[in-house]
Amino acid sequence: MSQLPPSSRVARATRNPLDRSERGDVPGWVLITLMTAGLVVLIWALAGPALSGVFEQAIARVTGF
Repeated sequence: MSQLPPSSRVARATRNPLDRSERGDVPGWVLITLMTAGLVVLIWALAGPALSGVFEQAIARVTGF
């Protein structure tokens, strides 16, 4: 094995080993984000009218005094 110049040895020793192998799982995060958004839309569609009615009743009671 040949001798590396001191600058190359320092650069190799200080390099983060995770830089090239741990770039993240972008498709996985996109899928999680889309599924979460879909669940929010589904829950909002199902519970929206009921929550709207509860809110309107509460406002009517407060303004009725």
